[in-house]
Amino acid sequence: MQIQLTSRETELLKGVAQAASSIGVPAFAVGGFVRDKILHRPTKDIDIVCIGDGMLLAQNFAKLFHPTPPVSLFKTFGTAQVKFDDIEIEFVGARKESYARHSRKPEVVPGTIEDDQNRRDFTVNALAIALSETQFGAVIDPFGGLEDLKNKILKTPLAPAQTFDDDPLRMMRAIRFATQLDFAITPETFSGIQQIADRISIVSQERITDELQKIMMTKTPSKGWYLLRDSGLLQHIFPLLLQLEGAETLDGIGHKDNFSHTLQVLDNVAQNSNDVWLRWAALLHDIAKPKTKRFEPGFGWTFHGHEVVGARMVPKIFTQLKLPLNEKMKMVQKLVGLHLRPISLTKENVTDSAIRRLLFDAGDDIDYLMMLCAADITSKNQQKVKRYIQGFEYVKQRLLEVEAKDSIRNWQPPITGEMIMQIFNITPSKQVGIIKDAIREAILDGEIANNHDAAYDFMLKEAAKLGLFPIIK
Repeated sequence: MQIQLTSRETELLKGVAQAASSIGVPAFAVGGFVRDKILHRPTKDIDIVCIGDGMLLAQNFAKLFHPTPPVSLFKTFGTAQVKFDDIEIEFVGARKESYARHSRKPEVVPGTIEDDQNRRDFTVNALAIALSETQFGAVIDPFGGLEDLKNKILKTPLAPAQTFDDDPLRMMRAIRFATQLDFAITPETFSGIQQIADRISIVSQERITDELQKIMMTKTPSKGWYLLRDSGLLQHIFPLLLQLEGAETLDGIGHKDNFSHTLQVLDNVAQNSNDVWLRWAALLHDIAKPKTKRFEPGFGWTFHGHEVVGARMVPKIFTQLKLPLNEKMKMVQKLVGLHLRPISLTKENVTDSAIRRLLFDAGDDIDYLMMLCAADITSKNQQKVKRYIQGFEYVKQRLLEVEAKDSIRNWQPPITGEMIMQIFNITPSKQVGIIKDAIREAILDGEIANNHDAAYDFMLKEAAKLGLFPIIK
């Protein structure tokens, strides 16, 4: 089989072949690049393995193409990297690996191309392309990876237990690849994950979360989360999410399974946005339901305040998962805390004041909030869904109308604390906060217009109640 390469890829790989020939070492393109070319998936990373010194091969290759920046050498790892505008090539010598049970760090010795393919995680990643004058472009497939690509299955080149025990991160990679490529994991391979799922404990949280992020960015991320659950990995890496699973019934009244509901909301969001943080907000929007679940006789199941409790849980979850504690985390926290507000507005007469407050609280994230809320409508009762959607569309229209009139999104006070202190010649104090809050509430309630003059006049009245009067200069 010959693989279809672009003209630029052909040029670069023939350059590798020429450089390899000049120093007398066989070279091969391997791994994900080969897999993705066969699947016609876009790829910008090329991994080169040679039977010899990978750094020397990279330096000889660089003499042919004069890349800017020049070749990067990583002597500790015996690897080298060459970057072009849109392509990154990594060079390494073929290796044979052995693992100590307590560590993911292998003992590495030089090896053959067969040794290098043996150490690969899955058959579809153990493919290689020969880079030589006589065999340029020929595929080397020792484990039937081409057939597995055709059948859309993932399996390990060697016994699953050995492959996953050597490097437990491969269990996460199996699930990530299955989700990304929409492949099935063979029963034997999946059973191998289930048998040693607890071995994931020796993998750093950063590496686990990197795989989770890739799962979250797939077309249908729920597939990955279901596989994590069924494999037994989820109870080790994110047991809190697993607590959402199950539908309890009392007095003939049940509630929906919040695990499957959450994953449906996640997929709904994924259909409309590639923002990974909005997807995390979808995954976490009901995370506090197990903590807030109550049964009220004569009424049924309630989850009062789960949005507030859930928002408080977000920073700790981000900390545990080693996700960034930055503005993105704050956005997720805000969306979790507000996700019931737009739907609750559909159940009442929507006042301008309620809309202003929603715009004020959501700020620039209002569009993401509305996207999350729309995704959260998952009832099997079609009449209920229709009613919710009609009310939801009305709220969206009212948001546009009020925002156009009042400009509340990302609201900035027309009278600042500094102005108040200067006008009344006072120092920072509780009085300043009282006046500022009164102005904000008056604007949000529609008592005064959202402009300086109206706010100034209102400020004078509120200050007089506190015994404050402007200093006349």
